[in-house]
Amino acid sequence: MTGHTQTSTHPPLPPTTEAERFDWLRLLRSRRVGPTTFWRLMAEHGAASAGLAALPEVAAAAGVSDYRICPEGVVAAEMAAGARAGASLLFRGEADYPAHLAELDDAPPFVWVMGRPGLLSRPAVAIVGARNASSLGARMARLLARDLSAAGWVVVSGLARGIDAEAHGAALEEGTAAVMAGGVDVIYPQENIRLAGAIRERGALLSEQPPGVQPQARHFPTRNRIVSGMAQGVVVVEAAVKSGSLITARCALDQGREVMAVPGHPLDGRAGGCNLLLRDGARLVRHAEDVLEALAVPCAAPHPAPNDALPTIPPAPPERYSQAETRALHQRILDRLGPVPVPEDQVIRDLGGAVGQIAPALTDLELEGRLERRPGGLLCRSG
Repeated sequence: MTGHTQTSTHPPLPPTTEAERFDWLRLLRSRRVGPTTFWRLMAEHGAASAGLAALPEVAAAAGVSDYRICPEGVVAAEMAAGARAGASLLFRGEADYPAHLAELDDAPPFVWVMGRPGLLSRPAVAIVGARNASSLGARMARLLARDLSAAGWVVVSGLARGIDAEAHGAALEEGTAAVMAGGVDVIYPQENIRLAGAIRERGALLSEQPPGVQPQARHFPTRNRIVSGMAQGVVVVEAAVKSGSLITARCALDQGREVMAVPGHPLDGRAGGCNLLLRDGARLVRHAEDVLEALAVPCAAPHPAPNDALPTIPPAPPERYSQAETRALHQRILDRLGPVPVPEDQVIRDLGGAVGQIAPALTDLELEGRLERRPGGLLCRSG
């Protein structure tokens, strides 16, 4: 992206009018705009309406000549579907939006919520694990969820069969939050319909996907980053070496969360992922007291009070680069990428450039469809 824009380092305030809410949805639902690009456009242009106005020019600068922003009818249909389902929108910056989730660079600008949104502002711990849980694993998940819930923690999980469902069920009395891979009104798997209904009554269902969207394979890793992002720590009860639960654990590590695991027998494949995490430094969990001890240490330093805040220095306007320089930078970035995701900060370091120069180029390539962003701040080449 080029041009003189003033970039803010502070998260924008949540929308306060229906028109602003509509623009937030429309910007995020526009083609090739994910959460990271959404926040960059907001930082550079100050408002969703300005980001929408600038998006075709941004896409054209990235080589996409036929770019169209999300039609208004699509957003109107999404809002109508949410109203029919009894869901409400919760925007980043609003009081009930999970505080730890709001800290992420790729935090969802908003989530659809059914149930008790106020529950989401409480301290949370995630419990995840195998879908084909053993009887001992299921029992462990129930004991941990029950005791952690009784200690005042909201138990977060993904409503999958197995460990997720056991954890949700045991934490119902005090409140639990289920993060959906599809729309907040689309229950998957179907066997958890009754559980989802109980969570809606006593806890909260939430999703960043539009209501009515059927879950697809690509939705689950992005869902997992929300599960870990909402929590101060993630407990893996049972997990194979290659499993979605380990994706959640990796997201938690990238997000600076405490990662904990329940050990298992070396000959049980469902324990392979947990034992691997423990080998690599995860905290061993025997009971809820181990989790509470781990979470007693704050995950992040408290924000300074307004009177103690350091003065901020406005950033310098971004430099202009010629088309040839921009094309050359794009090619250098693509040369560094392959099908295996790598950390964005590593790419920036390898290129030896300034973040203010490379970050807009990454946005250009994302809009152009030549790179993909993965959970945990990872990038890979498209295709």
